[in-house]
Amino acid sequence: SGALGTSDHASVVSITLFVALLCACIVLGHLLEENRWLNESITALIIGLCTGVVILMTTKGKSSHVLVFSEDLFFIYLLPPIIFNAGFQVKKKQFFRNFMTITLFGAVGTMMSFFTISLAAIAIFSRMNIGTLDVSDFLAIGAIFSATDSVCTLQVLNQDETPFLYSLVFGEGVVNDATSVVLFNALQNFDPNQIDAIVILKFLGNFCYLFVSSTFLGVFTGLLSAYVIKKLYIGRHSTDREVALVMLMAYLSYMLAELLDLSGILTVFFCGIVMSHYTWHNVTESSRVTTKHAFATLSFIAETFLFLYVGMDALDIEKWKFASDSPGKSIGISSILLGLVLVGRAAFVFPLSFLSNLTKKTELEKISWRQQIVIWWAGLMRGAVSIALAYNKFLFCKLNSLPW
Repeated sequence: SGALGTSDHASVVSITLFVALLCACIVLGHLLEENRWLNESITALIIGLCTGVVILMTTKGKSSHVLVFSEDLFFIYLLPPIIFNAGFQVKKKQFFRNFMTITLFGAVGTMMSFFTISLAAIAIFSRMNIGTLDVSDFLAIGAIFSATDSVCTLQVLNQDETPFLYSLVFGEGVVNDATSVVLFNALQNFDPNQIDAIVILKFLGNFCYLFVSSTFLGVFTGLLSAYVIKKLYIGRHSTDREVALVMLMAYLSYMLAELLDLSGILTVFFCGIVMSHYTWHNVTESSRVTTKHAFATLSFIAETFLFLYVGMDALDIEKWKFASDSPGKSIGISSILLGLVLVGRAAFVFPLSFLSNLTKKTELEKISWRQQIVIWWAGLMRGAVSIALAYNKFLFCKLNSLPW
């Protein structure tokens, strides 16, 4: 009668510990705020690693987790606030001024990186005995490793000192994530065993359909929220209702996209941009402050939660058992993947920068060689989207066939 069962008590203990670790990440992140090389993400990873070591010792090597990763947890609860806040906080003037270059890098560049990594993976890994991976798995690897994480790079870039470079890295990172997820979803209905011109055209058509439809849904939902709030003027009666409506309609855009088998990331990103430009100016002053900080807070907690879990998962005993069976092969595969990421990134950054510079009239508008190096380097890190797609494709389906 009211007493917690054994499983319920274990869940409460796990959640309590995780919340305490999140608090520790925030405190340490604040103390290390002046350090340009240790941001909240790296701090969360380190704390996760240390916690994983402690849990491994207390469980005598049985587990390094306090929570079990859930695909639904990430895609339904953690990812939407991260992507929406990216769109909501984007500096629209710089973003749309460089929109063509950002789209060129984020969409076309991601496709080029995908083909480079996928084809190289097929050519190299097919000659190695690394398990029962087929062509669709190698294509998925190309999509997964094409998704970048520009958050760490933005920590060492100053938006006021380098607005042009900042907008390129930030915009390309977000569009890249959306493109990678759309590409990954399009691959789910792609049969690599029957490749011909018609199949490839259908694949490209499906990709374009997902991209355009997802963008339209996000823009439509954002405009609808602006219209409803402007006509009803809810804020004059209740700020709470106004803020709640903005947050729920933003979340509704993501869930509608998932319901219609579109890209929720692309939808909620453009919904965030439209809401920040139209809806935000139709709410009361108090609601503006509240929504801005509420979305930033939810995004921050979600990102910290994810990197904290990744730190623990790095010590997962089951994965290390697979790696220990053939450590040389595991190191070789990791090195090859790192090399493919380097080559795949360079394959489009420098050629597309050259093409972009041809359309610019002044030197200030052109992407300098140093800026190209920064953009190339910014895409070498992998973050939340890559982790989620990797879990989605391999963790539950083919864990036993992977040596790493």
